[in-house]
Amino acid sequence: MSLKSYLYVASRIRVPLVLFASSMLFGTVGYVVIEGFRWLDALYMTAITVSTIGFMEVHPLSDAGRVFTIFLIFFNISIFAYFLAAISRFVFDGEFIRSYKSFKMKESLSEVRNHVIVCGFGRNGREAVAVLQKNNVPVVVIELQGAKFEDIDHSVEYRLVADATRDETLLEAGIERARALVCAMPNDADNVFVVLTARELNRHITIISRASDYTSVRKLKTAGANNVIMPDSIGGAHMAMLTLMPDVKEFIDLMSTQVGDGFQIAELLVRRSMDLRTLDAWHRTGATVLGIKTLANDYVLNPQPNMHLQTGERLIIMGSQEQIRKVDGLIG
Repeated sequence: MSLKSYLYVASRIRVPLVLFASSMLFGTVGYVVIEGFRWLDALYMTAITVSTIGFMEVHPLSDAGRVFTIFLIFFNISIFAYFLAAISRFVFDGEFIRSYKSFKMKESLSEVRNHVIVCGFGRNGREAVAVLQKNNVPVVVIELQGAKFEDIDHSVEYRLVADATRDETLLEAGIERARALVCAMPNDADNVFVVLTARELNRHITIISRASDYTSVRKLKTAGANNVIMPDSIGGAHMAMLTLMPDVKEFIDLMSTQVGDGFQIAELLVRRSMDLRTLDAWHRTGATVLGIKTLANDYVLNPQPNMHLQTGERLIIMGSQEQIRKVDGLIG
């Protein structure tokens, strides 16, 4: 373990260590003052007395020394027993493992960059994490109930068992270095508070939040959420679309979730002006242009070849990772 690891372990058993060290110091000083022992002799005498080993006395004790020894024995029996119990519990009851894992997790979180923070590991939070992991996006999950992590069927590398509404928790999760934050907690009031706090800590982060009530949508957007999702409403619309166009709906769901090196949907920043006809993405790269997000935040679906791309707009494109990389080079 590193020096920081040893210091962390020591901090977790600080109280019994301080009590034990104090008793040793008290006994050593007492023998030096009362009996005039050398410091090493006084320390040795204290050690065999405190530990109740009972070796022969270093030097014959006076009456005052014997009274002090009796007091030291009874005084330290409880302290020494507490020290051994605390160390045993820390090592054998799993507290050491849990504490060390928590410490290593905090060390790892200090290094993660450009990640997504997911607050809440319920049904919505798990689905969000699963999709992000499929896209190889680093995810930090914050959940107050640690038991929710025990039955997960996929690995969550970065996790925090903490209250997401606290500033300290979001800072520990790396809110200042994150690319986005997903609020998936069941309580709308908690989501509003987290969104408000996150926006204050990072003005440029993208924030997506869930909402249970329509009245919460406006509050979440006012607090700073870029987008607000109502799972119940989306679920109802999803079922309706499956009755009208089942194959189309399943195909769209497949495109949005089954992502890999061979197929992706990406948005690319246009860094120089040109016409779509000039770009000619299909013939030059094999990628397909699905739409454009204009500077006015409007979407143009299935744009015509004569449409002019302006610097700062975003191109929504579909293709393999290599095809998308080529298109990114063409619009840069």
